[in-house]
Amino acid sequence: MRWPIAVERVEHERELTLALAIREAVFIVEQQMTEDDEDAFDRVAFHVLARERERAVGTGRLVVMEALFGGATGRWGRIGRMAVLREHRGKGVGGRILAALEEEARRREVEGILLHAEVSARGFYERAGYEAAGAVFDEGGLPCLEMRKLSASGA
Repeated sequence: MRWPIAVERVEHERELTLALAIREAVFIVEQQMTEDDEDAFDRVAFHVLARERERAVGTGRLVVMEALFGGATGRWGRIGRMAVLREHRGKGVGGRILAALEEEARRREVEGILLHAEVSARGFYERAGYEAAGAVFDEGGLPCLEMRKLSASGA
């Protein structure tokens, strides 16, 4: 039997701890990134946690900031740290997390959304309306692309 996935805003420290544990399992253990690749945005970010029944299985975050790249203006949302436990991939969890983060970006009336996608996930983000912007670069030892949705109304 397949259980429904619920994606909810992280509101308590214990939920953030679960989100960080998922990121550790995916990024540090599975993908062998270092903890040095973490940043200081967690305390100001909007986080979500995906659950199947009561088990936390995925997470992601949104940080709203002024545009930090050439030609863009205004407030932009940056989606990042999306992670789904291996045994739950391919079940629509990532899509639900992305939709929840995009909904929050719309609520905050950002000009658009950007993210750094692993090259292997490019198709996932393209199907969600993102376009690659620039060349492939290394992030934590993985080939990545910056991708953007240029309009919050399309987010």
